[in-house]
Amino acid sequence: MAAVEQSDLSLMSLEDELTCSICLSPFDCPVTIPCGHNFCQGCLLTTWTEPYRCPQCRTLFHTKPELKKNTVLSTVVEAFNLRLVRSASSMSAEEKETKEETREDAVIRCDTCMEAEAANTCLTCMVSFCEEHLRPHRENPVFRLHQLIEPVGDLLERLCPDHHKLMDLFCSQHVRPICSLCLQQDHKGCTFTSPEDQRKLKESELKDKLDVLNAKIVHNETIMYKMRDMEDMLKASATIKKKALVAEYQEMHDMLTQEESTAMNAVDREVETCGTKLNLLKKKFAENIDHMNGAKEYINNQLSQSQTLAFLQVSFNLPAAVNFDPYTPRINLDSKKVMANETFAVTLKDHLTELFKQPVESRLPLAKPGTTAASASGVSSIPCEASFWKPHLSGKYFMRVKSCITQDNSRFKNKMHFHLAFCLPISEPLGNPGYPLCPSPDQGPQSKAGPKKKPSKQTKKPQPTEKLVGYNPFAEFGGKDPGRPPVIQPNQKTEPSDIPANLASAEKRSDLLKYASALMLDRKTAHKRILVTEECTKASVTDEQANYPNCPQRFVVCSQVLTSKGFSSGRHYWEVRLSCNNFIGIGLAYSSIDRKGSTSRLGRNAQSWCVEWFNVKLSAWHNSHETVLCNPNPKRVGVLLDYEGCKATFYNVADRAYPFHTFEFPFAQAVYPAFWMFSSGSSITLCKV
Repeated sequence: MAAVEQSDLSLMSLEDELTCSICLSPFDCPVTIPCGHNFCQGCLLTTWTEPYRCPQCRTLFHTKPELKKNTVLSTVVEAFNLRLVRSASSMSAEEKETKEETREDAVIRCDTCMEAEAANTCLTCMVSFCEEHLRPHRENPVFRLHQLIEPVGDLLERLCPDHHKLMDLFCSQHVRPICSLCLQQDHKGCTFTSPEDQRKLKESELKDKLDVLNAKIVHNETIMYKMRDMEDMLKASATIKKKALVAEYQEMHDMLTQEESTAMNAVDREVETCGTKLNLLKKKFAENIDHMNGAKEYINNQLSQSQTLAFLQVSFNLPAAVNFDPYTPRINLDSKKVMANETFAVTLKDHLTELFKQPVESRLPLAKPGTTAASASGVSSIPCEASFWKPHLSGKYFMRVKSCITQDNSRFKNKMHFHLAFCLPISEPLGNPGYPLCPSPDQGPQSKAGPKKKPSKQTKKPQPTEKLVGYNPFAEFGGKDPGRPPVIQPNQKTEPSDIPANLASAEKRSDLLKYASALMLDRKTAHKRILVTEECTKASVTDEQANYPNCPQRFVVCSQVLTSKGFSSGRHYWEVRLSCNNFIGIGLAYSSIDRKGSTSRLGRNAQSWCVEWFNVKLSAWHNSHETVLCNPNPKRVGVLLDYEGCKATFYNVADRAYPFHTFEFPFAQAVYPAFWMFSSGSSITLCKV
C-alpha cells in the first residue's frame, strides 16, 4: 500500500511536465515537433500559422513539420489522469469525514456523563446536563431557583475573570460585560443594561449605519452613472467638434486653393495679354521692315541704272515706316490684379506667420485687432480696417495696401480682404506733390525722334490721378486722395497711425554701421530674475532668481539690466535682437537711475528713455509720459545715439534701417543702453555688428 501511495506521489510530481504549454491542461493526443517540445495535436493545429514556429522556443521551420503521436507520453498521461481521479475521490471522502467530526464537535455534551447531548445549562451550577442528569433540577424543589437556559458551549468565556461569576450585565460607560460583584465594586455608580438590551441597541446602531452606507453607495453609483453618461456626451461632442473643425479647415483649404488658382489664372491671362501686344508690335515692325527692304531694293536697282537720262527722271519718296522710330515696349506683368494677388499672398503669409507664433488662446484678439472682450467672445461683429505702404516684389514701386478683417461671429470665422489702393515709383521722392502713379501696361512710349505729336491712345501720358489699369485708386476712400505716405519732420512727435512714416527717411544699414559699438551687459546691474549668458551678450527672464551677490548697482524692483559701457560724446550705434514683441523695453539711462524705488522702471523717471512693447501696443516713455507709436513688430532693433545732437533714434532693421521713433533731449551725463523684460522665457541679444 505504501509503495502504491509512493508511486502516486511520484507520478503527481510530473504534473508540470505532462501539461500542454498552450492550453495549460494535461496532454490530449500529444505530438512531438522536431525541436523536441510536445503539445496537444488540436492546440498546435489551431494556433499554428505560417511562418511555422515552435510556440515554446520560437524555432523557425521553413516547411510544416509532419506531426506524429507520442505513444509513450500518451500512456504516461493516461496513467496520470487515472491517478488524478483516484486522488480526487479519496480527498472527497476525507472531506466528508472532517465535516462529520466537526459536526460532532459542535454538539454540546453533558458535563456529568460526557456522552449524552446536553439538554440545558444551569447558570447557577455553571454546568450543562443531559435529560437524565437534569432530573434533580426538575423534580427536587431545592433546585427550583436555579436558572436553566439553552445549552451553551462557551460557558467559561462568560465567567468574570476577577470574581468567577456569570457576566450577566453590561456596563454602558466602560462598554464591557460585568458580573454582579463588578457592579458593586469597580463599576459602582455606572449605568448598566442587560446584554440582550445592549445587543438590541448595538443592532439598531449598526442598522442605521448600514442604511447610511446603502444611501451613500446608491448616491455614488448614481453619480458614476451620470459621469458615464457625461463621458459618452463628451465623446459625442468631441466627434461633432472634430467634424466641424475638419469642415472649417477644409473650407479654408478650398478657399486658399481657389485663390491660388485665381492668382495663377490672372498671371496666365496677363501673359496672354502682354503676348498679344508683343505680337501686334512685332507684326507692325515686321511690316515696316518689309516696306523699307522693298524701298532699299528699289533704290539699289535705280543705282544700278546705266542710262543717265532715265536715272535722272526717277523720283522716289521714303516709305512712311521710316518716320516711325522703333522702341522697346514697356510691357510687364505689374497689372492691378497680378500686383493685388502678390500683395495679398505676402501679407496673408506674414499675418498668419505672426498669428501662429502666438498660443491658441491669444490668437483670436490678434486676429481681430481693436475689438473688446465682448467681441472676442463672439458677442458682436466689428469690421477692422488698416492700410499700409509696402514695397512691391519687383522693387520698382511702393504699394498702398488696405486690409479689412470682417468677423462673422455666428460662424466663428474671420474674412480678410486686401485691396491695392495705389502705388508710387520708388525713384520718386515721397514728398513730391507731383508724383506719377504706376504706369499702365497700355501706355505706349513717345517717339524719340521727329516733331512732337499729340499723344495717341497708345502714347497716353501718365497723370498723377490716372487709374491703375482701369482701377480707381481712391474709390475705397470716397473718391478722395487719402494722402501720400507722410515724411517725418524734425522734432515731430509720432502719433498712432496705420501708415508707417519711415519710408522716406529709411537709411542704409552700412551708413549706420560706421558708428557701431561693441557692448556687453553688466551683471552687477542685472535683476535677479535676469540671466546673463553668452559672454554677457544675452539677457533672458527666468522663473527662479539667480544667485547674484547684493550690490548697490543691481536693480531690485524691475527686471532690468544696463550695459557695462556708457557714452558721453560722439555717435554710437548698436543692434538688439528680440525674442518676441511683448513685455520688452529698449532704451537709455543715466547711471544715477534709481535701482530700488517704484519709479525705477525705464521711462518712468527723468533719468531714462525707453520704447516699450506691452501686449500689442508700442509706446515711447520718458519721465512717465507715454507716446503711442505704430508697431512695426521688428525682430531686430537698431539704436543710433547722437550725443552732441541730443537725440537717440530707434530703427526697425530689415533690408534697410527704418526709423520708428526719435528721442530729442539734451543729455546731462553719460548714458547707458538699458533693457527691460518681464515675460518668462523672453530675451534680448546684443548683435555683433
